[in-house]
Amino acid sequence: MLVKIENIIQGNECIRCGHQKIYTLSDNRFKCSDCGYKYSVRKIEDDLKILHYFSLEIPANKTARDMGFSYQKIAGKYMQYRREIVDYLGRQFEHLSGEIECDESYFGGKRKGLRGRGSAGKTKVFGMLERQGKIFTTVVDDVTAKSLMSEIKVRAVKGSVFYTDKFKSYKSLKFFGKHLTIDHANQFKQGKNHINGLEGFWSYAKERFLKYHGVSKNHFYLYLKEMEFRYNYRKENLYHLLVKIHFGPLFN
Repeated sequence: MLVKIENIIQGNECIRCGHQKIYTLSDNRFKCSDCGYKYSVRKIEDDLKILHYFSLEIPANKTARDMGFSYQKIAGKYMQYRREIVDYLGRQFEHLSGEIECDESYFGGKRKGLRGRGSAGKTKVFGMLERQGKIFTTVVDDVTAKSLMSEIKVRAVKGSVFYTDKFKSYKSLKFFGKHLTIDHANQFKQGKNHINGLEGFWSYAKERFLKYHGVSKNHFYLYLKEMEFRYNYRKENLYHLLVKIHFGPLFN
């Protein structure tokens, strides 16, 4: 990848089609003799730097200060990367199977009375974690059995083993696979019968959301899927993967 980036910046390879006959234009942009694509090396270099900051979870305001750009420019780039991540996750999705933890969580809003399911004004989120595998998250309108089971049926393989707490919306899971439950209020379980993985992910996501000083409901889904992406590909070089996602098939 580094060689390919260097070739593109030096004008030895087209960033769009990979053709190796490139012209330099009077405004210092490059033009591919094969596909006719024109591009600015400076913009590509800037994008690579911004992607690197984003891969390291460096806030947009710090990236803007370090690079001498406006906050609006960097924030716009970050949102573009998040949209590309959502598209990538959609293309890469595979049905979850085996042992799967299911849980819902609640983000933001103001608490009235009880925590969790008794909280008001919060964004409702549902997640499924394939043990030793990947996670899937989504925003849901409600946490009724109909809503949660519709997500499970679309995202998981029938006959899998499902772990949940004793929330009533999960009762019909027994008709879709093996269903094991845990009552957090009355017992402490070790071994397989737990949903610690998903609960750990919710904590991971909420901790990172704090540094954004609040996420608007309009953009919440993009931030949530970014957290899913970072979790699912935590063992990979995120910067290299983001470059492939952003610049397209040429880097694959």
